[in-house]
Amino acid sequence: MSDAAPHTAGGAHTADGAADGGQALVREARALDEADALAPVRDRFALTDGTAYLDGNSLGALPLPVRDRLAHVVAHEWGELRIRSWSESGWWEAPERIGDRIAPLIGAAPGQTVVGDSTSVNVFKATVGALRIAAADDPARTELLVDAATFPTDGYIAESAARMTGCAVRPVPAAELPGAVGPGTAAVLVNHVDYRTGELNDLPALTAAARAAGARTVWDLCHSAGALPVGLDEHGVDFAVGCTYKFLNGGPGAPAFLYLRRDLQPRFDSPLPGWNSHADPFAMASGYTPAEGALRGRVGTPDILSMAALEEALTVWEEVTVDAVRAKSLALTDFFLRCVRAYAGERTAVRVTPLTPGEHARRGSQVSLLCDPVDAAGPVMEKLIARGVVGDFRRPGVLRFGFTPLYTAFRDAERAARVLGDVLA
Repeated sequence: MSDAAPHTAGGAHTADGAADGGQALVREARALDEADALAPVRDRFALTDGTAYLDGNSLGALPLPVRDRLAHVVAHEWGELRIRSWSESGWWEAPERIGDRIAPLIGAAPGQTVVGDSTSVNVFKATVGALRIAAADDPARTELLVDAATFPTDGYIAESAARMTGCAVRPVPAAELPGAVGPGTAAVLVNHVDYRTGELNDLPALTAAARAAGARTVWDLCHSAGALPVGLDEHGVDFAVGCTYKFLNGGPGAPAFLYLRRDLQPRFDSPLPGWNSHADPFAMASGYTPAEGALRGRVGTPDILSMAALEEALTVWEEVTVDAVRAKSLALTDFFLRCVRAYAGERTAVRVTPLTPGEHARRGSQVSLLCDPVDAAGPVMEKLIARGVVGDFRRPGVLRFGFTPLYTAFRDAERAARVLGDVLA
C-alpha cells in the first residue's frame, strides 16, 4: 500500500522547505523503512494514504483479512448453518481457541487464557478471584494494593471487589509497590504500562516481591499485549487481563482476555459463575459446578461476530515474533523523540516535554508529550488530526502517540513530528 507525499502545507518544517536537519531525518526514515523486516506486514492493514495513524494504543487498524472472514461468518455460518455453527463452525470452543492464539503473545502456555467479556468484567473476575484465594490461605490478608495511577475503571472495580471481600484498598505508586507488599497484602492490581505516560512498570520485580510476601498479582496488560514481551509464565504471574482492540487489532469493543495460571485454576472462585463455565452447561442444573481449567473464566454466551473478527485479526501475527515487534517499537519511539527534538525544539509557541521514560526498560510502545500550557493539548491534537496525524490527548495537557510496529512506518514517525513542530509554532 503506497503512502502519499509528505504534507507540505504551512510551517517551516515541510518536506520542500525543511532545514538540512529535517531533510536528513526524511532520508533516515526512508532508509529505516527500507531495512525494516516488518514492513511487509503493513500491507495486511487498511490504512489511509497521507495519514500517519498513531492511535493504535486506543484502537488498532483493521487487518484486511477480517473483512472476508466476517462476511463468511454472517453469510454462511449464521445465514446458512445457523444454530449448527455452534458445533460445525467451532463457535462453542472459540473462547479457548482464541485464547490459545493470544497466549504466545503474552508468554503463556496453552490452556490458561480464555477470551470473552470486557476488560472491566475480567478485571473484576480476576481481582475477586485473587482476593478469595488469598483469604483462603490467610484470613489476615485484607489489603488490596492498587497502582495509584491506574486506569480509572481498574480503580473503580478494585473498590467494588474490596467491598465484596471485606478488604481495604490502598493506592500506591507503581514504583513503590514492591516495597509496599507485606503480610497483610492479599493482592496487587497494577497496569503493565501507564496509559497516560507510556511508562512500563517492572512486572518481574513486582511479581517476585508479591510472591515472596505471599500476595497474589493481577496485571492489566491492555497497553502491553501485542506491543512487547510480557512473560506471564516465566515470571509466575497469578492472573492477567487485557483488551484486544489496541495492539492486537481485534476491532472496536473486541472481547478481552483473562489469564488464569494453571496451578491456580482449581482454586479460582469466579464472582460471575455463568452457565458457560459450568462443568456440564447443557445439563441446565440449578446448582453450579465449575468447569475444569481456564473455562472457569467464561460467563455467558460468547459474542461470535466479535470473536471471529479477533480470531482473523490474530492471523497477522503468523511468522511475526513479539521480540521483533519490541525491537521495532523501541526504534520507532527513539526516532520519533529525536524528530520531536529537531522539529519542535525551543522555538515553538507551545512547548512539549516527554513524559515517557527515555530508558528502554521503562518504556511501552507510546510516546506522551506534556504541553505547556496544558490547555493547548486539545487544540494541538485537533490541528494534527486535521493535517493527517492521528493521535489523541488526555487531560491535563498530554498528547499521546501510539506506535504499532506491525503497521507504523518510520516515515509516519518523522512526518508526525514535523507536522507537530509546525502546529506548535
